[in-house]
Amino acid sequence: MREPRNPYIAPRAPVADAPEEFQPVRLLSVSGRIGRVRYILYTMALPMILMFLIGLVAGLAGEAGMALIVAGWVAVVVLSMMLTIQRSHDFDMTGWFALLGLVPLANLAFWFIPGSPGANRYGAPTPPNGVGVLIGVWTVPLLVSGAIIAAVALPMLVSS
Repeated sequence: MREPRNPYIAPRAPVADAPEEFQPVRLLSVSGRIGRVRYILYTMALPMILMFLIGLVAGLAGEAGMALIVAGWVAVVVLSMMLTIQRSHDFDMTGWFALLGLVPLANLAFWFIPGSPGANRYGAPTPPNGVGVLIGVWTVPLLVSGAIIAAVALPMLVSS
């Protein structure tokens, strides 16, 4: 005869929480989400890198260089808008909210509004920020500040 089942016995199967799901970061997409830190880094670093490379090539291209620079600026605007749409999705707003990014100073809202915790209607959150992303988000503003200081200081040094 079988013994009656004891309801107070510890379970024998291993019990674990389901792992949290993350979606990959997609730069060239308007679907999905992107967190604040990555958004700040990508919207500052990618245009600088892209325009630096296009400026080098345009300098060597001669007359066609101006068309290349215009094409580069169009690419930067499109890439920035795609990232802003993903950032809107991160705090559970429609992609049309990204048009706020065209209003001066109102676009800083995308830097400060926190994202939705966990999954929302636009998908799972992106993975946690790695060390490289955190180093980049602190290094890029220092590089921009240094470039602005150099742009102001160099003409003063040359003229004196």
